Amino acid sequence: MSHALSTTKLHPLKLIARDSMITALSAKAALVEQNLLLLNRFKAKEQVGELVRQRCQFVDDLLKQAWQDFGLDAQAIALIAVGGYGRGELHPHSDIDLLFLVENEDLGKQAEAALGQFITFLWDASLEIGHSVRTIAETLIQGRGDITIATNLLEARLLAGSEPLFDVLYDSIRQGDFWPSSDFFIAKRDEQQARHAKASAFDLEPNLKTCPGGLRDIQTIAWVAMRHFDAARLEELVQYEFLEPQELEELLECQSFLWELRFALHSISGRDENRLLFDLQRQVAELMGYEDATQLAVEQLMKRYYRTVRRVMELNEMLLQLFKRATLGHTKALVIQPIDAHYQRRGIFIEALNNELFNNAEEIVRLFLLVAKNSNIKGIYAPTLRSLRLARRAQTQPLMEHAGCRQVFMEILRHPRGIAALSLMHKHGVLSAYLPAWRNIEGQMQFDLFHAYTVDEHTHRLLLNIERFSQPEQKEEFPLGSVLINQLPKKGLLVLAAIFHDIAKGRGGDHSKLGAADALAFCKLHGLNDHDGRLVAWLVEHHLVMSVTAQRRDISDPDVVADFAGKVRDAVHLSYLYCLTVADICATNEKTWNSWKGSLLRDLYFSTQRVLARGKEKPVDIRARVREYQAKAKKELLRRGIKEKDLDALWQRFKADYFLRHQPNQVAWHAEAILKHKHDAPLVLISKHTTRGGTELFVYCPDRPKLFATVMAVLDNKNINVHDANIMTSKDNYALDTFIILEQDGAPINQLSRIQSIRKGLEKALGADSPKLPRFRKLSRKMKPFNVPTQVSFLPSSRHGTSMMELIALDSPGLLAKVGDIFYRCGVTLLGAKITTIGERAEDFFMLQTNEGLQLDVTQEMRLREALTHALSQPLTN
Repeated sequence: MSHALSTTKLHPLKLIARDSMITALSAKAALVEQNLLLLNRFKAKEQVGELVRQRCQFVDDLLKQAWQDFGLDAQAIALIAVGGYGRGELHPHSDIDLLFLVENEDLGKQAEAALGQFITFLWDASLEIGHSVRTIAETLIQGRGDITIATNLLEARLLAGSEPLFDVLYDSIRQGDFWPSSDFFIAKRDEQQARHAKASAFDLEPNLKTCPGGLRDIQTIAWVAMRHFDAARLEELVQYEFLEPQELEELLECQSFLWELRFALHSISGRDENRLLFDLQRQVAELMGYEDATQLAVEQLMKRYYRTVRRVMELNEMLLQLFKRATLGHTKALVIQPIDAHYQRRGIFIEALNNELFNNAEEIVRLFLLVAKNSNIKGIYAPTLRSLRLARRAQTQPLMEHAGCRQVFMEILRHPRGIAALSLMHKHGVLSAYLPAWRNIEGQMQFDLFHAYTVDEHTHRLLLNIERFSQPEQKEEFPLGSVLINQLPKKGLLVLAAIFHDIAKGRGGDHSKLGAADALAFCKLHGLNDHDGRLVAWLVEHHLVMSVTAQRRDISDPDVVADFAGKVRDAVHLSYLYCLTVADICATNEKTWNSWKGSLLRDLYFSTQRVLARGKEKPVDIRARVREYQAKAKKELLRRGIKEKDLDALWQRFKADYFLRHQPNQVAWHAEAILKHKHDAPLVLISKHTTRGGTELFVYCPDRPKLFATVMAVLDNKNINVHDANIMTSKDNYALDTFIILEQDGAPINQLSRIQSIRKGLEKALGADSPKLPRFRKLSRKMKPFNVPTQVSFLPSSRHGTSMMELIALDSPGLLAKVGDIFYRCGVTLLGAKITTIGERAEDFFMLQTNEGLQLDVTQEMRLREALTHALSQPLTN
């Protein structure tokens, strides 16, 4: 197809012979060829705006020619483009929205037949059309009753047919009684708020059109302008002195980038796809010319996306606030309260009384100190925000280089409502103007399923979580955090540690150590004493230590707790670290925090607190703890009518390690059930009450090969997550295996029917003579783009005669069952496991022995590593 075809009328010879009607087949082929031509020009970095307009022109010409071919020019019908097509913008697979405007409801047989043939032709040509056939009266009635229809009509454009009909409609929808400007503004604002409530700007798979900061937010500005000023394009808002030239330039720049993304998405997916799905993101990045470097190409692409939508959100908020002043005239209704000589509160907004105020850099920061001091302030008044944006861009050096700014910033940090001010500073780009390192993490994402937010947004949410600890209504969810937050000597130090904890991500190297160095330098520059600076830097460097210890180590092991206590050093560091850890986990994604993790962290906190209070010179007396736990359990069991001689005989079969790793209530629960279990079938217990934030599963039966693999296979097929496993055998070779299990959303398993289903499934599988691993669920769509190389590492073990193994692998269905099967094949006995899923990655720890009860030697480690690496890279065979 020649280049001319994309800029001039569609030449009929390119569709079919000149003396014949266009066929659907030839039209379809021409459209495919046109898309290929535009794709090649896209790859050559031509302006995407020109490409979408030429695509629209091409479709225009096709429809006009077909309209003539089907004899519709002779009918009293207007062919009108509406919606995005009406704007003259078409991406490769965008819908074609059409209105067939008719004079009367009764078209007549000839016109009705011709119109039917025309619509069929469009479908057969593989154009995705949305259409309606209406009279002018019907159109206006429906438009007045539906804001979406009204909006589409504002962008109506005549393609072919009756011009008088179109002119009547055009004039009618611009009358004052058809959606008055104020009503239209309110409806579009409410529509946007409802849309924003359904999604975040920082979704892992954002929708380019509907997410906050997306194309709809830009279009909303244009629609409101069209209705109020009768403007056809954004550019006209500059003429009305409503939009500054640089604001127009920024909006168009953001729109162009979002168009590039959408064009690439359509081209790759072959459909009208507006979601940046995981399985498309890498291909989109490649098509748009990004290349892997320190950051992956896809991460570079998404960083620009998130930065773009943040810019659109700020402009959208400011401009709609200005439209509100223009259309509703509510400015006088807002209560004005003086703050000082330079500022006042207008309703919920702070307003500067002088547009030149921000020429003084210190005032940029002081604005937010006043926000902290005034709890009624929720935002910045639009004219003030416009001045602030200009001043922010005019800065030639970071704000923290000004001594006055530093003094004000420290006041914000020390203020009880300092986090509210920091949140607003982040929203409006002032935090990055103050702290250069913050700018580097704005929009920074990690291409995985664990980190649901960009690094800056994650840190922002972490700060908000710290604020939540102080709120009375959060005591139930954060019982320990709500107490500790008020006991910290200086809450501002925790806030500083939060700001810096991930600030070095994306640079390469250990982000914790790099961030600690940044934090220490920041503290020195801001005049903090050495003690406070070292505490902040220590928190940044060790912000992951507590979560790693709690979730991936056996915290019932006194040596593990003692080692952690040695790192923490004192109760003050422990309290700061606990608050930072909980706030960090809760800010990672909405599904990460659950009662199980909360229980683990509280247990580690109190265990460590006891060690610190007791001192290292007084280690835990293991034998005394065993006797204490047995005594407590026995007292309860005797009360329930269990005979002491039966209990003693049972416990004689158990090793001391069993009593160390179970609480007295668990010991009593297990013993009573075992003693009442009179037949040979496996005993499967599932707790009806939450245990340490999860549901406890206990399996008691003669030990057998592949027992762990069998249990894991059943739980996987029941869509159950396993978080902890204690694998033990009695002296007479009975399995005493305990698991903490949760639903996929992190909730304990509470439904009786669910519990019964799991129990029956396990009893059946464990009772079979030779259980086989079943077929597992397929890998989900979201997981398919990720490649997690299997890594097997052996670490020093604190328990004599055991080996500690770390496994990192793709969290594929049946993973633990496959691992258990490999352990059996390699002659390895599993003693315990800590199961951690981090998005698409499984990061699991296993405590192992040989079947002879010994630590694995180098040869056995190598054999196990090779077997796991091979098996986890292959599909599961049964």
